[in-house]
Formats: sequence, C-alpha cells, structure tokens
Amino acid sequence: METLAGRLLVATPEIAAGPFARSVVLLLDHDEDGALGVVLNHPLEADVEDVLPAWAAVVGAPDCLFQGGPVATDAALAVGVLGPSTVPVPGWRAMTGSFGLVDLDGPPPQGGALRGLRVFAGYAGWGPEQLEGELEEGAWLVVEARDDDLLSPVPERLWRDVLLRQDDDVRLLSTYPEDPGLN
Repeated sequence: METLAGRLLVATPEIAAGPFARSVVLLLDHDEDGALGVVLNHPLEADVEDVLPAWAAVVGAPDCLFQGGPVATDAALAVGVLGPSTVPVPGWRAMTGSFGLVDLDGPPPQGGALRGLRVFAGYAGWGPEQLEGELEEGAWLVVEARDDDLLSPVPERLWRDVLLRQDDDVRLLSTYPEDPGLN
C-alpha cells in the first residue's frame, strides 16, 4: 500500500454537503489501519488567544482555531511546519515531510524553530480501507501538499487555489459553482 501521508485530499463536487464540502485535508498519517488528517480551510470564529493564550504568539494569521474535522471536536491538535532553525522543537512529533504535531501541553516553541503553526479543533479520520473506498467513488482528489497550504493567510480560498495550481483538467473544478442549481 502506498501511503498518502503528506499529501492533500481535495473534496470534489461529489461531496456536496457536510463537514467535507469544498475541504482541503492535509493527511498526516495513512497506512493499512486507516488515515488521519486535518481540514486546512475551515477557520472558526474562536481566537487561539481565547482558548490557548500561551500559543497565540506562535500561530500565524489568521490567528483563529480551525475546524480540523468531525472527530473529537472538543480536543485541540496543533500542526506545525518546521523552520530552518536547528533548534529542537519541544513536544514535536514528526508526521511527514516538514509537517508534525506539536504537544500543546508543553511550552510553545521559540526562536524560529517553526515556520508556522495551526491549532485545530478535532480531526478527520478514516478506518481501514475507508478512504480508499471514497477515492474510488471520486469523492477526493489527491494532490501534492506545500508547506504554505497549512499556513495560508486566506484559508477560505485554499480549495480554489489548490485546484488552480494543478497542471491538468482538474483546474476546471475551481470554477464549479457552490450551488449548481442556481446556474
């Protein structure tokens, strides 16, 4: 089985409603036991400073919490991108490439150890072979992730932006109307 960890899942119009409509999910883990990721483009109205004040200075703009997915929405999960510094990141758990989880129970990283960080309420999870079934049904596109996807200052545009940067006809999906019935 080829792992998809470190890649993006981009929701196709097959997912017309629910928590994954027009979602961009960064897969942090994917193996025979299932998959785990976070939705990158669903900011919430709650600021990190209101929930985790010690971490407010570490997150990038927008400095809000993100709805990471429909699983465990009452728990916070921090995902960061390593910076160029060789300073170790306290509580860092490498996931894939430059992405990793950061333990929110420890001290916030200092000194450029991270390029950026997002805090998510909940996560997206799939059981064994569940994601593969959804891929076969055409619910998701799998595309390459960039570090800047996690750190996008305008996450609401990420679905469209990721589609537009593709080299093939997939780019056309970026023009798909939110409600095709209104055309």
